[in-house]
Amino acid sequence: MGKGSASAGALTPLRPVSELLDHLREVTGVPVDAAVLTRALTHRSYAYEAGGLPHNERLEFLGDSVLGLVVTATLYEAHPETTEGQLAKLRASVVNMRALADVGRTLGLGDYVYLGRGEESTGGRDKDSILADTVEAVIGAVYSSAGIDAATHLVHHLVDPLLAQSATLGAGLDWKTSLQEIASRHGLGAPEYAVTEDGPEHAKSFEASVVLGGHVLGRGAGRTKKVAEQQAAALAWASLRDAHEDGATGHRA
Repeated sequence: MGKGSASAGALTPLRPVSELLDHLREVTGVPVDAAVLTRALTHRSYAYEAGGLPHNERLEFLGDSVLGLVVTATLYEAHPETTEGQLAKLRASVVNMRALADVGRTLGLGDYVYLGRGEESTGGRDKDSILADTVEAVIGAVYSSAGIDAATHLVHHLVDPLLAQSATLGAGLDWKTSLQEIASRHGLGAPEYAVTEDGPEHAKSFEASVVLGGHVLGRGAGRTKKVAEQQAAALAWASLRDAHEDGATGHRA
């Protein structure tokens, strides 16, 4: 797919897809179909501006399932004594938009994406949603053209560092859930979140505060509502942990 195949409104990537093909072959040990990979890199905004080309959403759907399977099986085997709930937290720490977007950035994936002019002009090459979706679509493309073994190699290459890191996070795997759990144990009720946003649609910033028992226990900020709430919950969790520390025994809640 090049400039000659698109309408005047659509743009080509910043780097040739052949570079990514070479990288994927190096990682997986097998060739990946160039046409399938190109589709995985084609955002619907480009497809629309180019006259209705196939885009990556079906491959994204496929890749999401492959990613979930590989990560779940890996966690299941690596943590035989871990409860279902904790396994779910570990999986969520990897299979989420922010984590996958960071994976996409390490690949330089934004430079390979086919974007329409509208998304290009609003920073689409670095949007978490586009990068995360494209990572899943690339996994889907590898599975579709080279099989489950190749896709498994790719998933491990991409997320094993995140899995290793997540195993050390404890309560930080999901601060909102951890806050809810500690509040429940001490009969403090459910945390409530207040979120405000600022900035244009393509560059919003969010501020969150978490209230428990009528008191603000934490505040956070970030590029997404979820990030801001997690930051606020982390501070609130630490506050409750310290408040309920048993001074005589050193036991923490």
